[in-house]
Amino acid sequence: MFENVRIAIRGIAANKLRSGLTVLGLLIGVGAVIILVAVGKGSSAAVQNRIKSLGTNTITVINRGRFGAGRSTTGTQSQKVTLTIADVNALTQKATAPDVLSVSPVASAMETATYQGATYSVTVTGTTPSYLDATDYHVQAGQAFTQADVTNRSRVVVLGTTTVSNLFPTGFNPIGQQVVFASSTGGASASFEVIGVLASKGSNGTTDQDAVAFAPYTTVQDQLTGSTQFTELVVEGTSASKLADAQAEITNILASRNDTTAAALPFTILNQASLLSTSNSNNQTFTVLLGAVAAISLLVGGIGVMNIMLVTVTERTREIGIRKAIGAPKSAVLIQFLVEAVLLSIFGGVVGVAVGLAGSQFRIDGVQPVVVPSSILLAFGVAVIVGVFFGLYPANRAASLRPIDALRYE
Repeated sequence: MFENVRIAIRGIAANKLRSGLTVLGLLIGVGAVIILVAVGKGSSAAVQNRIKSLGTNTITVINRGRFGAGRSTTGTQSQKVTLTIADVNALTQKATAPDVLSVSPVASAMETATYQGATYSVTVTGTTPSYLDATDYHVQAGQAFTQADVTNRSRVVVLGTTTVSNLFPTGFNPIGQQVVFASSTGGASASFEVIGVLASKGSNGTTDQDAVAFAPYTTVQDQLTGSTQFTELVVEGTSASKLADAQAEITNILASRNDTTAAALPFTILNQASLLSTSNSNNQTFTVLLGAVAAISLLVGGIGVMNIMLVTVTERTREIGIRKAIGAPKSAVLIQFLVEAVLLSIFGGVVGVAVGLAGSQFRIDGVQPVVVPSSILLAFGVAVIVGVFFGLYPANRAASLRPIDALRYE
């Protein structure tokens, strides 16, 4: 075997350009598999992190305003519906909703925030303290508002870092300052005291999660919206495994309160766990497709190995004849050329792995690739198998030559 390897290396070195181009085809295939699978994995991780940033243990009930398309059994298209504090109280009853941990009503208003001449348009979200926990927001400085602030209708607000940076000078402490919120359409305005600043959450892919302002919903309704209705409810389940049960409980309660069926319920109910599962499934399919596309280049590289080995066998026909004439068995010739094909594949696989790992360190179209160790082993293993498979025919052809025919070859 040592002698076969030595002869194979000499054969590869004797045709450096040809061997280099063959290795290039394989390394492109191996590198492409590693990089594209890493891109798929990185994209999947990014999407899942964005969903998780919204809260993975939550269910969102969105008010559509009216009964949906077509007539319901007891309601009509013209029947208006709302989400009210009575719905919140009904969903927090442990007797009928044992898998619901908290219910946070949301009353939103698009306002222009002003502080000493600086202005910034921001959506003021009126809610309860449980909303911050349910949506994974954390206070970085100061404090969050309390249930007492909700009850007392206190004019206090907690700001996101983007809102703070647009209203206050760099390095300025906003805690205790008064910010005026006024409707851009000329509606009501009110002054709120900043009591807390939230830790940064970044973007979820579509919106800046730090461009926020949270206040007691009672104050927002009194001072800004002038309505007792809610745009949505954020429900936190007792555990991720109980979210499906919690969703069923929410659906039944709201259907009963609106005198309709679950199918005709005039609310959109989004389960974050279901979104996460669906996203994960779609991204796995996407990653497999990327890997399959990259694997095609490995196949092309394998064809290159066969092509180069067929040329090598043709060029070395007289050498094969001499070896067989002095007693080399068929197996020795077969192994000699098979080893050469496998060595080309190993060289291509090793360099391809290096290129793949290096390429995965760079962001690609905004996605940070995440290397999957199994893809490295798979790509390298397939490269070696490709070398064996596509090198077997040329090696067998060389081993099957009759010595007399090989020696006569010109």
